[in-house]
Amino acid sequence: MGRMDSHLPPDLTSADPGGLDPADWPATRAQAHRMLDDTLDYIEHVRERPVWRPIPPEIRASIQEPLPLAPMALGDVHQRFLTSVLPYATGNVHPGFMGWVHGGGTVPGVLGEMLAAGLNANLGGRDHMPIEVERQIQRWMAGVFGFPAEATGIFVTGSSMANFMGVLVARTAALGVQVRQAGLAGHRLVAYASVSTHSCVRRAMEMSGLGSDALRVLPVDGHWRMDLGALKETLARDRALGLRPFLVVGTAGTVDTGAVDPLEELAAIAAAEGLWFHVDGAYGALGMLSPVLAPLLKGIELADSIAMDFHKWGQVPYDAGYLLVRDGARHREAFASPAAYLRREERGLAAGHDWPCDFGPDLSRGFRALKTWFTLKVHGTARLGAAMERTCRLAKYLQAKVEASPDLELLAPACLNIVCFRHRGADPDALNTRIVLDLHESGLAAPSTTTIHGHLAIRAAIVNHRTREADLDRMVEAVLNFGSK
Repeated sequence: MGRMDSHLPPDLTSADPGGLDPADWPATRAQAHRMLDDTLDYIEHVRERPVWRPIPPEIRASIQEPLPLAPMALGDVHQRFLTSVLPYATGNVHPGFMGWVHGGGTVPGVLGEMLAAGLNANLGGRDHMPIEVERQIQRWMAGVFGFPAEATGIFVTGSSMANFMGVLVARTAALGVQVRQAGLAGHRLVAYASVSTHSCVRRAMEMSGLGSDALRVLPVDGHWRMDLGALKETLARDRALGLRPFLVVGTAGTVDTGAVDPLEELAAIAAAEGLWFHVDGAYGALGMLSPVLAPLLKGIELADSIAMDFHKWGQVPYDAGYLLVRDGARHREAFASPAAYLRREERGLAAGHDWPCDFGPDLSRGFRALKTWFTLKVHGTARLGAAMERTCRLAKYLQAKVEASPDLELLAPACLNIVCFRHRGADPDALNTRIVLDLHESGLAAPSTTTIHGHLAIRAAIVNHRTREADLDRMVEAVLNFGSK
């Protein structure tokens, strides 16, 4: 068999001098291997570095350079990265990072991301295997959450986008597809969520055109779960006012404490009231991969839609958010937009139907599914679920240490893998703020702060699969030392 390019003119069979491919492939290959080795070294030896370090003024200034006109050697750019970017990253790869619900990533996900970049596939549509990989994950997630075969899913940047899209699907389900052309047209829709619900749900209401005033923010019970009595009372009051309830949002893992709303009861109320039941499971939903944690999420299988992040508890490198919708037809109605340049054919590259662009706002989409596919296949869901269980055990370990110290106060019991506590010193809000800032700048640990019952709390979200008891011991010791000063 002859070369595939043998039919091309002679001037097109050699490297194009005006192109952007390497002029020296062997040298580029060697540099690429060095870059991969440095990445793996960064992960392997992460404990030898601070969790986070402040950016020196001269480093911050060095990045304020003009747009480059002339080329620069790949190795030189990589060196700039090693000295000016890598040492001053967020730090969530480090086991001492506990400030926000950030996953730590794993090596298979890194390699999957590299392969996806090499393919440079656009997953907006058309007939190619990367889309089949994404559909495979859709089938897996439908099975995990007990959704029917007609359920659909879509990768997005994160749960902020997934929750926004969930609101749009619920809005379309309530008013019909014509809402996309006619708008709300006087319809007075209202939605319901608890005070512990992530702020992105309020933003979703704003961006959807419904407005944040249409979101009823309900109180929580003593366990930081939505107060169901308040929900029923508010529903009745809104109906009496002539408003139209259409959506209730439950949370599987609240941002402050990790609490899980009473999802089964919420599903029953939603069914009785004719509401769309959406679950923000940004990090908690994937607890379904653990037979130990899954019972805590009972009722999530009854949701109409679920937002989740593989890049949190799933440990997939950023970003890999996901929206799963029970009724694929409803999902498609909210987003599908036929256009001449998206014409589908019976065969060829433009074959197939129900392209990913029919289920979300993006036509240009990266291959987020590949790093997720690698993570799930290489580690297996049993091992990933066990890692989630370990973070919850560590939270109980930290809670016990806090309760055993006369200088520390537990502000909320550990729900899943988040612990909120504070130092008891004088002027505790100001003191604990300083303690957290000192912790960050020490490089020992990176918790965050939140407010619990009006008190500022040190919030330790234990999400990283690398975190161990010794990391928590160091953080507690540092909190006590900084507090004593």
